[in-house]
Amino acid sequence: KMGPAAGWKAQKALEESEHVVGMVMRGGGVGAIADKETARVIGSIGLNKGSGRSNGRGRMIGYVLAVEFWGQGLVPEAVRALMRHAFEDLQLDILSAVYYPFNVQSRRVMEKCGMQYEGTLRRASQIYSGEIYDDVCFSITADEWKALPTDTE
Repeated sequence: KMGPAAGWKAQKALEESEHVVGMVMRGGGVGAIADKETARVIGSIGLNKGSGRSNGRGRMIGYVLAVEFWGQGLVPEAVRALMRHAFEDLQLDILSAVYYPFNVQSRRVMEKCGMQYEGTLRRASQIYSGEIYDDVCFSITADEWKALPTDTE
């Protein structure tokens, strides 16, 4: 479920998963999400320059999480920490995130983190299966992030 929700082919063998993880981690700007109890890596989160903006102070957030950990609030927690780093340490101006319309869990993460619906780029992404989906974009500016109530951080 995790791969297809992000538009990736589901891996059937450990070697395939290791290849995908290695490819993501080599891209830079990506960190692991780990289970606090076991320290086992259960997902990843990162910033990339693929925000669709020529503003050098904007980045796009990407995240994935193992299905068995969905619904526990782990991704919103990780996104909030990444936002703090992006706006305070990196002095970025805007963060965006994109999801496919069927991935309502990702939309909820964005909403919980104070991001606002920005628009839909229709028929924008072709995934591994050849299917084409809209990219639904949410974003948050540094000023909007600073104005969020502290209970959302």
